Amino acid sequence: MRVGLGLAALGRPGYINLQRDSHLTSRSVEGMQQQANKVIDALFQQSRILSKEETLIPWLDCARSYGLSEKFVGEFLRSNSVSPTDVYVSSKWGYTYVADWNVELGEGEPHEVKDHSLENFLKQVQETSEHIGEYVKLYQVHSATFDSGILTNTKVHEALSKCREEKGWKIGLSVSGPSQDDLIREAMQIKVSGEQRLFDSVQCTYNILEQRPHDALIEAHESGMDIIIKEGLANGRTLSNPTLKELSSTLNCQPDQLALAAILAQPFQPRVLSGSVTVDQLRSNLGSFYSIEDPESMSVAERLVSTAGGKEVLRKLMESCKMESEEYWANRSALKWN
Repeated sequence: MRVGLGLAALGRPGYINLQRDSHLTSRSVEGMQQQANKVIDALFQQSRILSKEETLIPWLDCARSYGLSEKFVGEFLRSNSVSPTDVYVSSKWGYTYVADWNVELGEGEPHEVKDHSLENFLKQVQETSEHIGEYVKLYQVHSATFDSGILTNTKVHEALSKCREEKGWKIGLSVSGPSQDDLIREAMQIKVSGEQRLFDSVQCTYNILEQRPHDALIEAHESGMDIIIKEGLANGRTLSNPTLKELSSTLNCQPDQLALAAILAQPFQPRVLSGSVTVDQLRSNLGSFYSIEDPESMSVAERLVSTAGGKEVLRKLMESCKMESEEYWANRSALKWN
């Protein structure tokens, strides 16, 4: 599927998405797992409903630091006898969840700790294998930065390449921060054994507010990399944007659908992750690329690329909403875990 479900907000009790209290009734392990199961099941149901002209494979994105996301996904898939060929699971290594299932921590205490060392990769790839190993199609470095050393650590590069060879998993990286474009270009140059490019994909933050990575994503796409977009709604911040609200009314769609469709309409042809925590949110998000209510009508993304009115909406939206990356990431850093 072009739109998948990210488990960042469902695999743990706290996250930085806005207004979580209005959507989650229980933050216990059991309550979060039940909610995750509902949304995952809805994704599978929608994939079956939409699979008329082509088979749509449900896509789930986890991470070692997303609390119990890998455990939740693995137990759901096995309890429902889902074949590894009938689901696409991606996950990430590099952060460790340390919040002990708490939403609020002491001043300065982190919810997750980054470690891109070889030792941590070997530890976390084993943990991922135990939880969801037979389902994984893509394994990603979580939030690569220049400071973490991952881009120059040849021992980790060799281990990642060996993982791809032995397990058959694609290897990717996710990026964050104002320098996403530079990180992507640097990652594209990394090769193993002198020939094969190390990274098959990149997962990047891109939305109507944060557009700096655009050109680098086109370059990555043209080089053959799979482009995955995270935080397409900017953790909920896009939904209060007045231009988005106005233009979504023009297209007779929901603001979240237009915001995600604007990403899907980009020339780097991305896949996009939904951060939904409810079934209704997921259905609405899927409506960005799929015609949920009326299968015979054009989806929002289709209208943005194939109709004159849609193209004009897309142009206005991207031009009016764009922020400076430094401001965007400063605002994101100020979001509180809730």
